[in-house]
Amino acid sequence: MTLDIEARPSSLPSAASASLPVRLRRLRRTPALRALVRETRIQPSMLVAPLFVQPGVQQRDPIGSMPGQARLSPDLAADEAARLAGLGVGGVILFGLPESKDPLGSEASADDGIVQDAFRRIRALELPLVTIADTCLCEYTDHGHCGPLAPDGSVDNDAALVRLAETAVTQARAGADIVAPSAMIDGQVGAIRAALDRAGFGQTPIMAYASKHASAFYGPFREAADSAPAFGDRRGYQMDPANGREALREMELDVAEGADVLLVKPALPGLDLIAAARQRFDLPIAAYQVSGEFAMIAAASERGWLDGRRAMTEAVTAMVRAGAGIVITYAAADLAAWLREER
Repeated sequence: MTLDIEARPSSLPSAASASLPVRLRRLRRTPALRALVRETRIQPSMLVAPLFVQPGVQQRDPIGSMPGQARLSPDLAADEAARLAGLGVGGVILFGLPESKDPLGSEASADDGIVQDAFRRIRALELPLVTIADTCLCEYTDHGHCGPLAPDGSVDNDAALVRLAETAVTQARAGADIVAPSAMIDGQVGAIRAALDRAGFGQTPIMAYASKHASAFYGPFREAADSAPAFGDRRGYQMDPANGREALREMELDVAEGADVLLVKPALPGLDLIAAARQRFDLPIAAYQVSGEFAMIAAASERGWLDGRRAMTEAVTAMVRAGAGIVITYAAADLAAWLREER
């Protein structure tokens, strides 16, 4: 068999050319060169740290399945927000563990609720970071589902809309800069937008959990937030992880209802959806590196199976490369500190 040199594309240099092979390695020789030509860059200001807020004072309870993470009383949540702001982290998103639960999740919308208390404390510090409220009911209902239940045991969609709207208003009143409905209840963005506008919070943006799959990667979060369903699961309202076109339809509906930011969750299994959202919509795109994604890397790092710093940075870089301009991650503080060291 002979090689047909004449069939080679004319754009390639000839075999005799001194430039063959093309030496892409020239720009990889030193750390400074690699940094100079890097296509995708993470900035601390694009990172959002989740905080779990529990009752009490000076209370910090480590979360076993999420190394380095803890449930914090409102005073310590404010201290942690100040630390994160000092690192340049862009925002925090708060999840609440109430003192009591009931079928309606009443504590979620209480003006003196656990998350509302934390927002007021953080706001009083006048920190240069964005405060985001996770607007859901699963942490507050005694059955662990994301809305009141219908007689047949399913979530009552329209009753849930009322409760989510009430919750969003109290969160905005307490100082949340952004509300982020995560219940995957049909019509939730529109209902919350209308309620916020009526209550005088027309300037409060909505970050829609537009593509939230019923994922196996949420396990550690459910321990952290004490939000596992008492029966059944959430596949009746969260999305099938196999459905990509449906995810884009969810996003289109949320945009039409008034969403200001679109969130994809979980992030690494949803890289294709992040990329598709970035191409299709002109809104900011956020990605949530969920508890299971974080815990896998953290646990492997503890066992010496992975370089945790490199693996975590690589995973978040992939989310940004796919098109996310905002990344919610439990590694926000670590990433910000590592980026500072590199500078």
